[in-house]
Amino acid sequence: MVAVIHTSSSLRAVLTYNERKVEEGQAVCLAAEKYMKEASDLTFDQKLYTLQRQASLNLRAKVNSVHVSLNFDPSERHDVDTLRSIAASYIEKIGFKEQPCLVYQHMDAGHPHIHLVTTNIRADGSRIPLHNLGKNQSEKARKEIEIEFNLVKADGRKQQNPELKPAMVSANYGKVETKRAIANVLSGVIGQYKFTSIPELNAVLKQYNVMADRGSEQSRTYQKGGLHYHLLNPKGEPVGVPIKASDFHQKPTLKSLQSRFEINEQLRQPDKTRVKNAIDFALYGDANVSLARLSKTLERDGIDTVLRKNESGLIYGITYVDHRTKSVFNGSSLGKNYSAKAIQERCSPADNPRQDPIINEQKIGRNKIDLDDRSSSRSNDFTISDGRSFNENIITDSADALFDPVKQDGYMPSQLRSTRRKKKKGLSQSL
Repeated sequence: MVAVIHTSSSLRAVLTYNERKVEEGQAVCLAAEKYMKEASDLTFDQKLYTLQRQASLNLRAKVNSVHVSLNFDPSERHDVDTLRSIAASYIEKIGFKEQPCLVYQHMDAGHPHIHLVTTNIRADGSRIPLHNLGKNQSEKARKEIEIEFNLVKADGRKQQNPELKPAMVSANYGKVETKRAIANVLSGVIGQYKFTSIPELNAVLKQYNVMADRGSEQSRTYQKGGLHYHLLNPKGEPVGVPIKASDFHQKPTLKSLQSRFEINEQLRQPDKTRVKNAIDFALYGDANVSLARLSKTLERDGIDTVLRKNESGLIYGITYVDHRTKSVFNGSSLGKNYSAKAIQERCSPADNPRQDPIINEQKIGRNKIDLDDRSSSRSNDFTISDGRSFNENIITDSADALFDPVKQDGYMPSQLRSTRRKKKKGLSQSL
């Protein structure tokens, strides 16, 4: 079992992420701990209200949402009761037993997993410390639960596959014989990874200091359909003498690779959902995710984010390399919402976490809903930027909730609401 923990300042956005999966038929709410009703009898607003009410007991907390995914080995098939028991055990072991918590089973990936949504604000207004939650409590809980429920151990899987990336020695110019070093890298990449273009292939090769090069469009190599392979120095610059593709025993020529492109396009289709979910999961519920932080989060999930920049340093392309499924995707091939431009809009700059509200609304993928019109259009559907349609009574006011810290996701105790004070009349006016 592998536990992935995210924290944020918006309970509404985190809950919306899971409820959206329910609306799409890709998830089901299994349990509602510390709620007055069963999970199946709760509405979206009721689920949210209980979490927000407790979170409002400490308005100074910058983080009030804890979102955990517990991921199991693909070979494991647990029934609903077992999943509930695992969730309850994990919650107790990490110190959240007394917290309201929602448990969701997701069916949107190739491996079974559940999501837990809770708050770190206790009933007395104090905060549950989160700085050691992942390294200490969660890791200890994971190992105990693996034994308690006889789960496939994450440590055992690491021994079978020590690295998510293939076990190849990076080709370092001047340290190993050039052709042999490139050949080793090509053997490990071309036969395993599912890429559909030369840029996607290079997204993997460059991590091992190798690059496939067709030359400029005016070059003879390009016009003849040739292909060369270079070694790269630590700065990513070609070094040494390029070697023709036909000189390698694998014959990784352009013609040979193009025949793989069509096959790989079909083979990688089932892996799209995992990458898209990983990106959405990393971005949902946190308005301050920079591009660097997103890349770091995805890296922990076995996905490398490769940025393509022009000479001015501007990002014009993005490629995701999933080392678990061995699939490579250009951002736009996953959908408009995952292209380089869209990802930069959904992320916030590292030096300016609170962006212009217009950009922030684009980050959550939909237009801002007028609160005054909510009652009259409660039953209407709307479409977010990636083209999918969702019911408005599930997703409401997310933009306001995410970017107005005073409202605390729309909930504010009456005693904290300011009232307009009447001006006192002067002495001369009262006489």
